[in-house]
Amino acid sequence: MKKKIEILAPAKDLIQGMAAINCGADAVYIGAPQFGARSNAHNSIEDVAELVKYAHLFNAQVFVVMNTILYDNELETARQLIWDLYAIGVDALIIQDMAIMEMDLPPIVLHASTQTNNRDADKIKFMADAGIKRVVLARELNLHQIKEIHEVTDVELEFFVTGALCVSFSGNCYMSVANGERSANRGSCAQNCRLPYNLIDGNGETLIKNSHLLSIKDFDVTNQIPNLIEAGIMSFKIEGRLKDMAYVKNNVSFIREKLDAFLENNSSYTKASSGKCTFNFEAGLDRTFNRGYTDYFVNERHQPIGSWESPKSKGQYIGKLIRTIGAAYQIENGHLLNNGDGLCFINEYNVADGIHVNRAENGLAYPNVLKEIADGTDIYRNNDAAFIKLVEREDSAVRKISTTLLLTENETGFELIATDEDGNESTVNLVQAKEQTKNNQSIEENIKTQLAKTGFTPYTADEISVMFTENWFLPISKINEMRRMVYEQLSEVRLANYKREERQLVKTDHPYPVENLDFMYNVSNKMARQFYHRHGVKEIEKAFELQWDPGKSRVMTTKYCIKYELGKCPKYHRDTMEGKLKEPLVLKQGELEYKLKFNCKPCEMEIWEKDAEFEIEDDE
Repeated sequence: MKKKIEILAPAKDLIQGMAAINCGADAVYIGAPQFGARSNAHNSIEDVAELVKYAHLFNAQVFVVMNTILYDNELETARQLIWDLYAIGVDALIIQDMAIMEMDLPPIVLHASTQTNNRDADKIKFMADAGIKRVVLARELNLHQIKEIHEVTDVELEFFVTGALCVSFSGNCYMSVANGERSANRGSCAQNCRLPYNLIDGNGETLIKNSHLLSIKDFDVTNQIPNLIEAGIMSFKIEGRLKDMAYVKNNVSFIREKLDAFLENNSSYTKASSGKCTFNFEAGLDRTFNRGYTDYFVNERHQPIGSWESPKSKGQYIGKLIRTIGAAYQIENGHLLNNGDGLCFINEYNVADGIHVNRAENGLAYPNVLKEIADGTDIYRNNDAAFIKLVEREDSAVRKISTTLLLTENETGFELIATDEDGNESTVNLVQAKEQTKNNQSIEENIKTQLAKTGFTPYTADEISVMFTENWFLPISKINEMRRMVYEQLSEVRLANYKREERQLVKTDHPYPVENLDFMYNVSNKMARQFYHRHGVKEIEKAFELQWDPGKSRVMTTKYCIKYELGKCPKYHRDTMEGKLKEPLVLKQGELEYKLKFNCKPCEMEIWEKDAEFEIEDDE
């Protein structure tokens, strides 16, 4: 049996979800009215139900994100919401809080969110044995680690393929709580990591001023899809439930074309849904929101990943500024620019700056404000006006299900049978007296022409057969009516035949891999505590949100390392760096101040509040 490979797309709302499916997504993930880790991307039950119906027509799935931690007074509301989501046909829930594993649930499939920090093979196997069908792996994993996880459990493995990166291990960032009592684990990340900071060493000397030192590039491992599939990944997830329509359509389309090219040459795998997509634009990841791209740690640590100049979109590289001519800029490849484009460059203060192109002609860009830009400066386009206008058109991506049509006669008139690519079938009968055509001439070609006009339906008629014993006459209006009815009925058949996987959760008591849980396990309610105690955990620390000690707490753990970015890593730069940095290094932004601790053995960096005390590790 062929293994299904899935593209999983974000959906901020119903319209974006439908657009993602039209672009070739095999599944979409969307927020419900509550408990999703993007507080600005909630949706009504009615809209989710509409998306479910549309997705299932193409055998695509809908996953609902319920990946915040829960407080005791929210447990019953969450349980009732799960039952409502099950009732409207949702295929799976993406969860973080283990309280859900303790609830009286319908037989709905559960996925472990990346917020559960899935980077340890033993813990992932535990989750699978507890009833989790799929695990969304931590972005920090490399190919070797993914393969190791796949070898110890047959749980489905999902991995991000494009989009923004959280600098912290997912679920282990508490900066928002510490600096404003907003919790990322409650859907209210304040994005402190995207702020500009000064870097100060242990001598009080400022090493770097006003740089976005915790901001990192966006993720792109699309060229690693074959290697990731070989390692065990079956679902490729696009980040971006807060992104715009152009971003979603561009990313899905780009990956659809990449994955289809792989599937065409690998008979062991197949796509996970039905239909074929056609596009009226050429997708390119750099043509919509991006901060520049990195493969992060998929191929181990091998290059800097910071996006220090700006946390905003960098866009598509156009070329260098050749010179300023009067009120215009002459830019390499300036012929690519259009009226309304937004351009980005790094100014003399090493800060991202931008201009709006009022007019582009003859290779020159006339800006709204003429700024002094040094010749040779790299110019990027972070708002491709013409491309976005094209992509946002409703007909820029069309998805159609292949069918064959057979028109035959019967005792009372005529019969039209539609059979789709998945073997579903619908039949429409027309009661009509049979009359021969004038001069007994065949009108078969005319009939086929009318039947082929599938228009705005989700179908194409790729093979049409007409089997008459005589040259019967059929009015065009009747042909069109039969075609409309057979396709409407086929859609009803497809939805009726859609098989949602169901799994009734059975409570287990197999031992959790560790006996003591610190605050990074985010246990915030009695049912989650009950879950872990049943699996042998002895001590459970409260979630950070319930016990925060102002000024003294560890607010982030990350694989990202400022020492490495500076070329001062004792492991990777021992032979090239000139002198060690005096620690502790401090990040300062206004009144915000953080100390950095470097754990070189696991190759991790911790961020602590200013009053915290810790020993500096000897990295020799």
